[in-house]
Amino acid sequence: MLKKIDKNEKRKIRHRRVRQKVKGTPVKPRLNVYRSTSHIYAQIIDDVNGNTLAQASTLDKSLNLTSTKNKEAARVIGETIAKRAMEKGITEVVFDRSGYIYHGRVKELAEGAREAGLKF
Repeated sequence: MLKKIDKNEKRKIRHRRVRQKVKGTPVKPRLNVYRSTSHIYAQIIDDVNGNTLAQASTLDKSLNLTSTKNKEAARVIGETIAKRAMEKGITEVVFDRSGYIYHGRVKELAEGAREAGLKF
């Protein structure tokens, strides 16, 4: 009997494998991305102290997004997370795409953060 491949399980395996090497420090924290079918979330995390330094998501009402599922919303989230990081004095991060392919909304979020001044 054929078994259907669970894409999310494969993504979680990739994420665990990458997380063994990618660590966020107080000097260079980790920019983590989570993508669901209807929203996208970004966090800047210091793994040494276990703190979330900044966060942004499409659930934030102050961003006034018309749609939360598209590339434009992802780019706005990237720019927002970069702006919030700059306010806290963070200029360099390590990008953690959480096992997602660097394509579409994940790519737009990264490019938006780069354009707003974050260095990966």
